[in-house]
Amino acid sequence: MNKQIIPIFFSSDDNYIPFLSVAINSLISNASKEYNYEIIILNSGLSSDNMEKISKYDKENIKIKFEDVRPKIKDIVKDLELRLRDYYSISIFYRLFIPSLFKEYKKAIYLDADIVLVDDISKLYNEEIDEFLVAGVPDEVVNNNVYFREYSVKSLDLEPGNYFNSGVLLMNLEKFREEKIEEKFLHILSKYNFDVIAPDQDYLNFLCKGKVKYINRGWDRMPNPDETFNDNDLHLIHFNMFQKPWNYDNVLYEEYFWKYANDTEFYNEISLMRGKYTAEDISKDKQGEINLVNQSRRISKSDFTFKNIIDKDYFNYM
Repeated sequence: MNKQIIPIFFSSDDNYIPFLSVAINSLISNASKEYNYEIIILNSGLSSDNMEKISKYDKENIKIKFEDVRPKIKDIVKDLELRLRDYYSISIFYRLFIPSLFKEYKKAIYLDADIVLVDDISKLYNEEIDEFLVAGVPDEVVNNNVYFREYSVKSLDLEPGNYFNSGVLLMNLEKFREEKIEEKFLHILSKYNFDVIAPDQDYLNFLCKGKVKYINRGWDRMPNPDETFNDNDLHLIHFNMFQKPWNYDNVLYEEYFWKYANDTEFYNEISLMRGKYTAEDISKDKQGEINLVNQSRRISKSDFTFKNIIDKDYFNYM
């Protein structure tokens, strides 16, 4: 009997390959033998050496594939680059093109590379989402900051508790195609290219509004102290923003990261990174957080936002 295929997408460049290897190792370590897992790495060109290292994870029920998205985005690169900030690259947008690039799949999982799984990803894949565009978890960073909450309401017309994090998604690819989400994204991007605080995430939140299934936050748990969270519900840790265990000591849940990093050929390389993170690097991170808050406050006061420009009937006559 043929096993069910579970497609899982990551985006990465050569610099992020060490952390991607940790994420993939954690996924495989918790994978069930009952499924075939297809892991597709979206990229804009990777070195043959790094592709060879990641391809070593290929085994009987784990298939590693690489998809160069440059032919797909060659005509829109400037639009994609316009509003990038800090450490972002255009790879954050690649998840928006999965539905059109992979029409053979009805649904798929997208994961950022700075995650570690402590449970089988098939459990997330098997969530029922027929009537939804995506399944995801409300973003902890947004909900824990008064200015980000205000931004969500004033810029996106979205209650903060409904603003999801786009780093862990179950995507209904069939519905994305039916509702022409990629076309709508490209139309708004080329026509307005709004100033945002989280480029791909803000677009996805706006375009999927009202059609999101909110799931257990243990599937996108960020390393923020929270006495209300029960670690028995922990499925996936997302070391987002500046909370990277390879840069900082005493990051919540770092023991899981190092457990899976230890089994990769990048362990020594990753271990050395923490010792090389300087006071200047830490200062830049803190300033980056301040800048992001200030940017959200500025956008919240602007008239040029999704909420103010695009009304509910916009897509009926665009």
